[in-house]
Formats: sequence, C-alpha cells, structure tokens
Amino acid sequence: MVEAVSAEPGALKNRFTPRAGLAPSAGVTALSDIEAQDVERTPTGQDELDRVLGGGMVEGGVVLIGGDPGIGKSTLLLQALDGLQRSGQNTLYVTGEESGAQVALRARRLGLDNSRVQVLAETQLEKIISTLQTQSPHIAVIDSIQTVYSDQLTSAPGSVAQVRECAAHLTRLAKSTGIAIVLVGHVTKEGALAGPRVLEHMVDTVLYFEGDTHSSFRLVRAIKNRFGAVNEIGVFAMTEKGLKGVSNPSAIFLSQHAEPVPGSCVMVTLEGTRPLLVEIQALVDSGGPSPRRLSVGLDRDRLAMLLAVLHRHAGVACMDQDVFVNAVGGVRISEPAADLAVLLAITSSLRGKPLPKGFIAFGEVGLAGEVRPAPRGQERLKEAAKLGFSVAVIPKANAPKKPIEGMTVHAVERVEEAMAVVRGLG
Repeated sequence: MVEAVSAEPGALKNRFTPRAGLAPSAGVTALSDIEAQDVERTPTGQDELDRVLGGGMVEGGVVLIGGDPGIGKSTLLLQALDGLQRSGQNTLYVTGEESGAQVALRARRLGLDNSRVQVLAETQLEKIISTLQTQSPHIAVIDSIQTVYSDQLTSAPGSVAQVRECAAHLTRLAKSTGIAIVLVGHVTKEGALAGPRVLEHMVDTVLYFEGDTHSSFRLVRAIKNRFGAVNEIGVFAMTEKGLKGVSNPSAIFLSQHAEPVPGSCVMVTLEGTRPLLVEIQALVDSGGPSPRRLSVGLDRDRLAMLLAVLHRHAGVACMDQDVFVNAVGGVRISEPAADLAVLLAITSSLRGKPLPKGFIAFGEVGLAGEVRPAPRGQERLKEAAKLGFSVAVIPKANAPKKPIEGMTVHAVERVEEAMAVVRGLG
C-alpha cells in the first residue's frame, strides 16, 4: 500500500478556493521588525538564462515565459531542467502539448539521452497538483499553461477563466510548498502574452523569448522580476545541440565592414545591466513628392521627430528624401540614447561620407537641439573601449572625469556641435 493524494476535483476544493490568497497570510507586523533575507538562487547551468532570472531559480518563485511558436522555449527549459537534475535538484517536466515520446525524441536530438528529468504528460490541473504534491520537485515546468484545465470550471482549456484559475492554483501551490514553477505561455499575433493580464501580475518573473526564426540568434528578455533587475537580456544561439549562450553578444549586432561605409554608426545601448554595441544603419535616397520614413528596431515616430530636429537645428534637410533606418541583428532599441547615432548615420548616408573607423556615439536629442545625457555613460564608454573603439561623440554630461585609455572622447551639448565634430574628424 502506497499513500497518495486524491486527484478527485473535490479533494482540492477546500485547499484551493477562488477567494484564497496567492501567498500565505500573516499577522500585522511593522516593516522594521521584519527580517529581510536574501533569497537563495539555484543556477540552471544556462548562464544567459541565469543572468535574466537574476542569478538562478528562487524557491517558490513562479516564472512565466512566452514566445512565438518554434522559437525554442521548450528546448531551453528542457536543457535547463537537465542541468538542474545533474546538479542534484529534483525536476519535473509537465507537457500538455506533446507526448512523453515526443519529449524523449527532442531530448535525444539535444544530446540528453541519459537525462533523468521526470516527465508527466497531463493537462488536468487536479492531477498535476496531485503529482507535484507527491513528487515534491525543486523545479517544475508546465508546458503550457494554456493547455491546462480544471474540472471545477466548465469553460474550454485556454479560455480566460481557465488560464487565470489554473495559474492562480499553481502559484498558490508554489508559495505554500516552495516548489519553483515555470509556466510556458502562448503569445498573440501582436507578440503579447495570451490570456488575462492578471497572469503577468500574478507571477514573480515574466520573460519574453524573442528572435527571428530565420536567424540562429534568440533573445530572452525580462520585463518583470521580483527577484532581480528588469529589462535584463540573455542572448542564445540555436545550434544542432540546442541553445548555447553567447558570451559576447555585441559581435552579433555589428556588421563586418572591411572599411567604413556611409550610413553606418555604432552606438552603445543598455539592456538591463549589460551594455551592448549595436550598429545603426541609415539609407537616404531621393523619394519624390511623398518621401517615406521607415525604421526597423527603432521607433518610427521618433525618427520623424529627429529628422525635424536635424533640419531645424543642424541645417540638414531630408524633406524630399526617403529615409530608412535599421538596427542590425534584429535587436529592438527603445531607449532615446540612440538619437545621436541615428542622426549621424542619416547625415553620413545623405552626404555619402563614412564616419571614422572605430567611431561610436550615443545620447538623447531634444526638440530644442540639445544633446542630453544617457544613463551609465561611463559603462558604455568602457565597453566600447574594450572592443577596440577609439573615437566617441557623447553628451557633455557623460564626459568621463578620467581619460579612457585608447579612446578620444568629444563631449557635445548640441546637435550642431556634434555635426561639426564629425566634419572635423572626416
């Protein structure tokens, strides 16, 4: 005879009610009397994933990861679970979209033939919770939350009610038992996580798995993390043996030009705590009466604003020109520190003159033509110098107090000053 938790729907009714909180309740305590403890982290063995998570998995933490179909979510998590299992952690992979044989076939392709990761092919919430309580794994993956359903609800799997309630029950279980749970979520056509918005509020960490299926590179981006920095980024390369971390991601976003070419300017952007060098390319060509403005990886509305600033304050007119701007490597840049690099790339393409070799620029440009500082400018400059860049045009407020070895820094306050510096360098 072996004791087991009943998987009947009624067995969970008292333990999990719709009105139950996600975290266990406690008495009223003054904030100063609560002892703050650093959370212990368990590394997954995937350095880039650990970077995004803030150092590793946290006991009782709930992670939601979403991405396009076929991007590599299941592959990454299976590799992470295998690494955790080999380090002595008890792991469980719950698959609702594949059979156990299909998971084993993927593991064989990834070279994980002898993996001891426990696999459960199940979609009923009550049976999944029963197994989690019986097996008590350290880390469990639910792939995916949209396939899980509860018998207590009559709606179909993947509906708003089912996703919300199933995620709430699993989150409550993680908090009460200390099991770290990773939920795989589907995304909509627009790229947002499918299901109710409360799903993202409920969990501790939200990760987005991004990348072009035609490219071998993938980005894992954290947009919410209660245990670490937000907007961190991890870079992976898809290989025959699965996903491998990229230790020097700046090399991906820089084109290999034998000599400088017109319309190209390298900038240093920040992704979380990581400075990345990204090449901004611009092409300016005669466009006729209705010129087009197109940007890939950058905000198109901001491009139109920058063109107006360029004309008004620097005297460079592109009113009858088509302007195309691209961030190399498929990266998306949302911070305004790219403004100066975009303007210099556009001017370089319009005049047909390349920027000097080893040149970088960053800085926000205002409507009055001023060049505003970018956060953590010193780290950006040091990263560029480390990769061999020798000339920089940056905001005056970011000028280093001590000279950076091997780098000449030109600090400017206005757009016209930056244009004059570049003309002098050329």
